[in-house]
Amino acid sequence: MVEAFAVASGKGGTGKTTSTLALGMALAEEYDVTVIDADTGMANLLFHAGLSSVDTTLHDVLVEGGAPVEDAVYDRFGMSVVPCGTSLAGFEAAEPERLRDVVATLAVDTDVILLDSPATLGSKSAVLPIVLADRVVVVLQPTIPALSDGLKVQEYAHSYGTETAGTIFNKVTDPDDVQSVAEKSRRYFDGPTLATVPDSDAAREARRAGKPLLAYAPAAEAAEAYRGAARDLDVRSGAADDVADRFRSAVIPEPR
Repeated sequence: MVEAFAVASGKGGTGKTTSTLALGMALAEEYDVTVIDADTGMANLLFHAGLSSVDTTLHDVLVEGGAPVEDAVYDRFGMSVVPCGTSLAGFEAAEPERLRDVVATLAVDTDVILLDSPATLGSKSAVLPIVLADRVVVVLQPTIPALSDGLKVQEYAHSYGTETAGTIFNKVTDPDDVQSVAEKSRRYFDGPTLATVPDSDAAREARRAGKPLLAYAPAAEAAEAYRGAARDLDVRSGAADDVADRFRSAVIPEPR
C-alpha cells in the first residue's frame, strides 16, 4: 500500500516543514513513512532533521546522469528522509520533472510519502508536488489571509485531481482565533480540521537542535496535537506499482 500527501500552505512561515516531520514521526508509529523535501528552491528540511552535512541530496538526483535516489535516502527518527540541498547552483541545475521518477521509485517500498512542498505556486518545481500527490494537507495560521492562501492551494490541487486530506491550524496563540475562522474553514475546505497546534517554544528549539519536534520534545502539547492529526488522517492504500506508474506518467503543469 502507498499514499502520497503533499504538505502545503500557500505562504511561508506557517511551520509547514515542522508539520511535515511531526506528521511523519507520528505516522511512523504505524506505517513505513518516507519524507521528501520537494522544495528545491528554498529547502530547509535538512536542518530540521539533522542532515545539513550529508553528501547527497535531492539536488544531486534531479540532474541528468545524477545520483540514484537511494543515495539520497537517510534513516532518521524512524522515517526514510530525502533532504534537498540549499545551493542556488543546485536549484538551477535541478530538473523538476525528474521528481516524478524519484517519487515513483520510492513508492514501491513505503506506505506513506510526505512531500514537503514549496510555499508558493509560482514555478513548475513548486506546483509539481501538489500534482503528484494523492491528497494535500493544508497548513494554516488562524487568519483570514492565511485561509485565502490555503484556498488557492486547494483550488489548484483540485484542478489536477488531488483531494484535500484536511487542514492543520499551526502556531496558534489564542484558541479563540481558531474559533473565529473555523466556520469559514469548514465551509470552504474539504476534509476535517486535523489539528490545532499551539505556538511552541519547543518547536523552535527543536529546529535549532536539528531534530523534529516529536524527537526533541515528545511530551510537548504541540507534539501531542500532531499525534492527534496523524490518528485522524485516514491513510488509504494503493497498489504500489499502480501508484508508481501514475507518478511516472504525470503531466507537468504550468504554474498559474
